[in-house]
Amino acid sequence: MTNIKLFATDVDGTMTDACMYYAENGMELKKFNFRDGMGFKLLRDAGIKTAIITSEKTNIVQKRADKLKVDYLSMGTWTKLEFVQNICNELGITLNEIAYIGDDINDIELLSAVKYKACPKDAVEKVKSINGIRILENKGGEGAVREFIEYLLMDI
Repeated sequence: MTNIKLFATDVDGTMTDACMYYAENGMELKKFNFRDGMGFKLLRDAGIKTAIITSEKTNIVQKRADKLKVDYLSMGTWTKLEFVQNICNELGITLNEIAYIGDDINDIELLSAVKYKACPKDAVEKVKSINGIRILENKGGEGAVREFIEYLLMDI
């Protein structure tokens, strides 16, 4: 049985399709999957804290995090492991109680440190080669986050 206290996710390439869309007026857009959003509600209902960690810093991510009611949000973060270690200290938990999903090289350090780890089907090869990682059936932005959540909640 899993003993997850915190579920954390990257954004671009994980919650999104890794694309940035630009309108002619310069407006930036990202596409999020509603099923992933419902996954966050399932986690809340199970009493699991949530975090979004991204190296990007945009209002779009802030708005999505607010809508999903995430417990922790870190934008503009390249040291994702350090951010999660700070949460562990605050909550009195260990990295063995963390689930993380990411897709690119800036996620490798954190993915390598946590017990429960996954990546979307279209993650970069260096991420897919991490020992013990679960490579999901869905691509980033196409339900990969929800797929990982459902897998984790299966045993709870």
